[in-house]
Amino acid sequence: MNDTSAGRLTGVGLGPGDPELVTVKAARLIGEADVIAFHSARHGRSIARSVAAPYLREGQIEEALIYPLTVETTDHPGGYQGAIDDFYADCALRLAAHLDAGRDVVVLCEGDPLFYGSYMHMHKRLAHRYVTEVVPGVTSVSGAAAVLGRPLVERDEVLTVLPGTLPAEVIAERLAATDSAAILKLGRTFTKVRDALAGAGRLDEAWYVERATTGDQRIAPLAEVDPDSVPYFSLALVPSPVNAGLPEARAEERAPEQAQGGEVVVVGLGPAGRPWLTPEAQEALAAADDLVGYGPYLDRVPHNPRQRRHPTDNRVEAERAAHALELAAAGARVAVVSSGDPGVFAMASAVLEVACEPRFADVPVRVLPGLTAAHAVASRVGAPLGHDYCVLSLSDLLKPWEVVADRISAAARADLVLAIYNPASKSRTWQVAAARDLLLEHRSPYTPVVVGRDVGGAGERVTVTTLGELDPAIVDMRCLLLVGSSTTRVAERKDGGRVVFTPRRYPA
Repeated sequence: MNDTSAGRLTGVGLGPGDPELVTVKAARLIGEADVIAFHSARHGRSIARSVAAPYLREGQIEEALIYPLTVETTDHPGGYQGAIDDFYADCALRLAAHLDAGRDVVVLCEGDPLFYGSYMHMHKRLAHRYVTEVVPGVTSVSGAAAVLGRPLVERDEVLTVLPGTLPAEVIAERLAATDSAAILKLGRTFTKVRDALAGAGRLDEAWYVERATTGDQRIAPLAEVDPDSVPYFSLALVPSPVNAGLPEARAEERAPEQAQGGEVVVVGLGPAGRPWLTPEAQEALAAADDLVGYGPYLDRVPHNPRQRRHPTDNRVEAERAAHALELAAAGARVAVVSSGDPGVFAMASAVLEVACEPRFADVPVRVLPGLTAAHAVASRVGAPLGHDYCVLSLSDLLKPWEVVADRISAAARADLVLAIYNPASKSRTWQVAAARDLLLEHRSPYTPVVVGRDVGGAGERVTVTTLGELDPAIVDMRCLLLVGSSTTRVAERKDGGRVVFTPRRYPA
């Protein structure tokens, strides 16, 4: 059982060498530790400590775990393995003394602690006695593939990781049976590994990567490397056969791929910010090359320098739609943005109308739904749209007021809840009063009315009133009205809140 009064043991992976590849968690734990332990050769220089140096703090205890030998020189009666086992046992005792004293110990490890990592020898000897955590790190294999710019494996391919210390015939056998391979622990094993690659017929595919991600990194075709120049911290990579023809990664020499075919996606942004945006809409916006829409709506989409933005005035819907379709016809992925749902008094209809012209017959068009303003306002007060309702616009810009008035009266006679869009604007100030008077011909003056302004935005304001007391002066172009039916109720809650809802059942 672990002693809860003892210190905590943490094995921290530092990645392949670049201090910026140390994880946020690893950096935090390094800075918090009482004791920092690290391995080194007899010269005392520790690669692990140099990587962790930016995250160390003054006053920390440092335990240098210095290997006492090399593989060529030992007079230990148990040979190399006996000497190294004794060394690890002694290191474990030194760390245990700190842990028993209640000090937290971080053991630094290049790469990942449990992937050929030196930390694992401490873990095996101490983890059963103390509270222990392992923080993974970027492996040397991942670091090498990244700097080489070549995929390791793709689809159903198999990656085999081999230590260069294996017999040459074993390495060759494993290489012949795998798609991709990483061979670690080169150094003095390099010549053997090169011969094994040649024996497996894979030398021409192999790459040499030395000290990946550091300022001293070196990359070369393995067949061209001088064996005498190879340090221990290097590896051989045989990348994905699927990508064997990929040129060496030089971003500045590659032209971006051209789009295979354009399309227009009409995207509903919802009534306000990102939390009201669907994942499907977010994906379409992220993938777009061009963004087209009314300026204030485009401003709600985060800027991305890769994308071209085409803001327009709110009264040029047909021109905006044609522009979007022309961009798509030329191969661009175009997102046309609308507030709320694009199919409710918004851009979907305008885009589809223009898309039906013969010149745009081959341009694909998709419509992605969004949360409507009506539903957003309704949610703030409860469920006023819980039964049959209709949606209409008071704007007479695209239809005569006589049509608007007839529809208001028809909805009122049918006892439908009304969701009224575009109730007023700077140039239209009389329609709200006119609509109220038409409704009062068929509805009680006590009919609940909800006025929602800028719902979801910084200026959100929701007012619950009645049809008889509705003041047109509180309604502007950023408002939406919900007018209840004869069954819509306003109820006070014990918590002091007030809800508005329309019951699902209609009186017989």
